[in-house]
Amino acid sequence: MSSDAMEAQFVGESDGLTFWLARPQDYDEVMAISQNIYNGNDYLPHRYHSWMTERDRVVIIGRRNGKLVALDSALVVDGGKTVVLEGLRVCPSERGCGVAGVIQRVTDCYIKKVYPSVTTKRLTRHDNPAPEKLSKFVFLSCRAVLSLCGEAESFKGFISGRKAKLESTEKSDGPSNNNKKLFVLKDRNRLKSILLEPDLSSRLQLPGGAIIQDWQPLKPIENNLEILERRNLTWMVDCVDDKPMFMSFHTPPYPVPFNAGSLRFNIDIFGTDASLARRALIAHLEQVIEEIHGTVLVHVYMPKTFWKVMRQFCEGAEGVKQWTDYREQLFLEKELS
Repeated sequence: MSSDAMEAQFVGESDGLTFWLARPQDYDEVMAISQNIYNGNDYLPHRYHSWMTERDRVVIIGRRNGKLVALDSALVVDGGKTVVLEGLRVCPSERGCGVAGVIQRVTDCYIKKVYPSVTTKRLTRHDNPAPEKLSKFVFLSCRAVLSLCGEAESFKGFISGRKAKLESTEKSDGPSNNNKKLFVLKDRNRLKSILLEPDLSSRLQLPGGAIIQDWQPLKPIENNLEILERRNLTWMVDCVDDKPMFMSFHTPPYPVPFNAGSLRFNIDIFGTDASLARRALIAHLEQVIEEIHGTVLVHVYMPKTFWKVMRQFCEGAEGVKQWTDYREQLFLEKELS
């Protein structure tokens, strides 16, 4: 039987809702409840079908009287000990009625049943939850987000302008910054050895001890390397032969609904050296400049101490503007009860 012809698998019912494992043919209904999610930056239209077949991924939908009204998803990571929550959404007419809490409880119960070794759930979010909600979680870390928007052609001028600005800045800073370089890390074995170094987390000051890739937190342990591998990331480090003090990567650009169809480009940065963060922004954009087109939204996730430096570095570019004010990425955890 093809995946498109799969029978719906019933998961449970609660509060007048029935819950099912999502199927490929539910896509259009899921998109119908996803209008304007994340201000048009929603990743789910692009990822939904791959989620249907991703190993250790659970996607649950909720229906009321047959109509799809909610979706929740979770990925089991850390060798079966942790579940990362993603994709939660509720249709506009049901928001504020407790539906999100109901489908989250159903997802938790299903995870406990199918993956009994899971003890912890983690999530990232960009809004500041109310204190009563936040009190239910352990706060692990917070990163800053710098968002830029422009047409693909404008980013060519943006890159050349940032290079000139970097050169000027480094001249005034003195010779110490001129020797700093970044290397694209293509050797998978070397990447693996770097990610598994016991002091990596303290050296790079990883947020909550995790590598957060496109909002997905993963501990740098062997069991998670396959997940990172299938994301097709481009990695950069400040040295290949020694222990890196700086690391960054980008996720390949992917389509989002913003402005009737745009590209989203995410760059994740780890370390303590803001001058290398400036170099990384240029280097990652150069890697994709020939493949991007139309409107492009660039989101750079970084330590909070970098944000002011990076914002100033990006100012004054024709056609590329800061898309939102200062935002944060919160990393939270709680026991799976």
